[in-house]
Amino acid sequence: MVEPSAEDHSAENGVQLTPEQAIANLQSSDLSLRYYAAWWLGKFRVSQTEAVDGLIAALEDEADITELGGYPLRRNAARALGKLGNAKAVPGLIQCLECSDYYVREAAAQSLAMLGAQTALPALIKLLDGGVAQAVQASNLPHLTQPYTAVLEALGAIGATEAISLIQPFLGHSVPRVQCSAARAMYQLTQDSTYGELLVKMLQESDLKLRRSILGDLGAIGYMAAADAIAQAQTENSFKLIALKGLLENQLADELDSLSISHQAVQVMNLMDSLL
Repeated sequence: MVEPSAEDHSAENGVQLTPEQAIANLQSSDLSLRYYAAWWLGKFRVSQTEAVDGLIAALEDEADITELGGYPLRRNAARALGKLGNAKAVPGLIQCLECSDYYVREAAAQSLAMLGAQTALPALIKLLDGGVAQAVQASNLPHLTQPYTAVLEALGAIGATEAISLIQPFLGHSVPRVQCSAARAMYQLTQDSTYGELLVKMLQESDLKLRRSILGDLGAIGYMAAADAIAQAQTENSFKLIALKGLLENQLADELDSLSISHQAVQVMNLMDSLL
């Protein structure tokens, strides 16, 4: 069963919310209103204390459950909390890493990465138990046993150098997307160009969705040596521009104390101009 998105709910019902209404709707008896409110609060970055507290409470919701045992409200709440940037959400998100719903665990890992939650590292590392041998397709489900992509990327983003030996074997996983996430994390943790070049090489893969994701990886890690490869990738220009923007932001962050813009940054800006 395909779950309707929060955006679909908005379009069909013409819902126009205020922050106060969205916060109130988190307590509604109408589960669809609660689901949409959680998405809306994250989408519009409503960081009021009441919003954060309501979303944290929603991480333990038992009412909104699908026939297959999924927790849609928890998923939306977990995703929203990552966007709001409040560290108060970290304990609840760590607890979500033990949820029976794969997608809740995935959303929690992604949000913990956004929050830079160092205290989440033991729980994230635990999801790699068993290594590649356990990272197999879940029985009768369209995903692996754990959200390995999200976990690997979180470990890289948070700076879990202690997990390098656990992450590296995933470079040989049978799923290319997992390989890419491992390479992304390894580059962030080691700054070894070998891993950046592995991502560049995988831009030649035939899967368009994978190539788009790799562009996002390269932008996120700020691998400047990939600038030309990004501009020439066989994807839509919009994805290339987002990746190049990521490179530029990372480069300019490193040049905050400089009185001039580096040649590399200028090169990326020129590439972006050429794609417009």
